[in-house]
Amino acid sequence: MSTFFTVGIVLNVVLTGLVLYWLWRQRMPKTDKTESKRTGTGHKPYTRAPLPQPDEMNDYLADHANLLINSYHHWIGRDLIELSRSAPDRARALFEAPFIMASHGSGNDPIFNYANRAALALFETGWTEFTSMPSRLSAEPTEREERERLLDRVNRDGFIDDYSGVRITSRGRRFHIRRATVWNVIDANKVLHGQAVMFREWEYL
Repeated sequence: MSTFFTVGIVLNVVLTGLVLYWLWRQRMPKTDKTESKRTGTGHKPYTRAPLPQPDEMNDYLADHANLLINSYHHWIGRDLIELSRSAPDRARALFEAPFIMASHGSGNDPIFNYANRAALALFETGWTEFTSMPSRLSAEPTEREERERLLDRVNRDGFIDDYSGVRITSRGRRFHIRRATVWNVIDANKVLHGQAVMFREWEYL
């Protein structure tokens, strides 16, 4: 009798352990294999909480801004913002630049994570709204297939500097951009953090 009682206790402990392990595994984050294939790296996708609006109190998001600036120099070989300036000065200059500048993170449906003042004005939106929007929504449905081909080219080649296409503002106004530069945003270790775009030529349709 004591043997059966002991076996019952052991089985109960084992089963309880297996259930607890299964519950713990359900709460563990899952690696997105599709994402690793898309980015072409073995690193996990770059994710972070939404950034606050750039201002003097946060040095105009100097860390993120300089990630964009340095990545541009890496791929294009030119200065987006003069590199001899201090990091906060470069970040402020980027936010207040006359050209359009925006970026999104990585993932299967990446979210915008940065726009300078000129980009916010062009898209007729505020910082909070823009940085909570999937970047695919900046294009009309008929333009999204072309946008995907664009991102595939950027992922493969690192950058392109000849993109033209139609985008749409938060109020539904359509505009055409020309000769946009789009590049992979990478850090010093070549880890991919998303893509960025810069352009100077556009017109409302």
